[in-house]
Amino acid sequence: MSTPDLSSTIVALATPPGVGAIGVVRLSGSRAIIIADTIFKGKRLENQPSHTAHFGKVETPDGRVLDEVLVTIFKAPHSYTGEDIAEISCHGSPYILQQVIQLCLEHGARLAGPGEFTFRAFLNGKMDLSQAEAVADLIASESEAAHEVAMRQLRGGFKEEIHRLREELIHFASLVELELDFAEEDVEFADRSELKGLVQKIRNYIQSLLRSFSLGNALKTGVATVIAGRPNAGKSTLLNALLQEERAIVSDIAGTTRDTIEEVLNISGVQFRLIDTAGIREAQDAIEAIGVQRTMEKIQQASVLMYVWDISSTSIPEVYQDLEQLPTTNSQLLIVCNKMDKNPYFRTEWLLDPTLPDVHPYLLPSPAPENASLITHRLTIVPVSAKNAQNIEYLKEKLFEIAVGEDLSFESTIVTNARHYDALRRTDEALADVLNGLETGVTGDFVAQDIRRSLAYLSEITGDIGVEDLLGTIFSKFCIGK
Repeated sequence: MSTPDLSSTIVALATPPGVGAIGVVRLSGSRAIIIADTIFKGKRLENQPSHTAHFGKVETPDGRVLDEVLVTIFKAPHSYTGEDIAEISCHGSPYILQQVIQLCLEHGARLAGPGEFTFRAFLNGKMDLSQAEAVADLIASESEAAHEVAMRQLRGGFKEEIHRLREELIHFASLVELELDFAEEDVEFADRSELKGLVQKIRNYIQSLLRSFSLGNALKTGVATVIAGRPNAGKSTLLNALLQEERAIVSDIAGTTRDTIEEVLNISGVQFRLIDTAGIREAQDAIEAIGVQRTMEKIQQASVLMYVWDISSTSIPEVYQDLEQLPTTNSQLLIVCNKMDKNPYFRTEWLLDPTLPDVHPYLLPSPAPENASLITHRLTIVPVSAKNAQNIEYLKEKLFEIAVGEDLSFESTIVTNARHYDALRRTDEALADVLNGLETGVTGDFVAQDIRRSLAYLSEITGDIGVEDLLGTIFSKFCIGK
């Protein structure tokens, strides 16, 4: 978005379009309260204190009463945008709301652009870029986890940590920059070993943030969970059992599911996008072949793969054979041993028997250990009877555990934004160059250049301008006399 004309007053509908009990028209700008006053019949709004609500009527220029409304005013700088704001709460008729907006336009307002209220809040220093982006995430949140992550970022948790990192780097950058001014005297203000330690500490922290992105993205958009396996393994029955509703058609006829079926399951506040797929086998016709191909594509995109197998009719070597046919992915694997009601004597640890041929790398490291049971913690195996809904709650617990982790804490910072991830990645690369320069003994100007790069990348996250900070630190802490 290009920088808008901040001298103009903007208006827009602040509630979803359509019929509702209430609709809110929002004005922001230097003339927001003045414009509201011209169409509002009640108390003189300009004379009222900030953060107050007033009942009255909205009238057309010819004196026709359009609606009875409640107008709330917020005076600059103590408002969302940092400007004067008037919010007109009307009855939720689309006609009334459109007419109120039209009256505001006729009295000098202009229609707001997408996100312009929040953009003005950023430009007026009410929030940084990461917080502004959190507003959009908060509005779009559909689960407790997505809500919690967005709220922490909106409250400035991420902003504070990024600012702390920048302040530490700015301090050393100012010392290195100062050395350049006194190059002829051959003095060293910045302790190189201390700078190395600081840079490594910051890199460790940034790398932990980078690692959190896969989790953060899952919390934000939902965990893509593919249910795959042979025809008649009970995949659709399992989907129905997890959802506790008859979502997928279940039949004894192999190949009933010809296309993917997607549904959302909420587990402990985290959304899982369950994707039931066509059975993996040699396709019997062209349509089934397309279904199997789509299954493979979904597996490649999945965060979690739930491989379902019928323990009453499929051998363990056949399980390995199926897994060998799957595309290589970075997804977490959860093996669901289904139809335990037909073979209650099956022991899930048999899956880890290293004497079986063609052990899949999903299951065992290469070479296979002498005692495979020692590595059971690396593999999640859950026995169930989907038909009888037995052990389904335990399956949900294990699904949550492998996708999110046992110790999910919203107190720690979790990166959910791809732009933030990219800025952090480039920051880490620049800091790696700083370390390399310090270890190889490059001159201070090259070290300073790499530090400036890392500061610029960090600044992209919050929208800060690093050069002014750097110069301000130099001139405030040292009497250079130039």
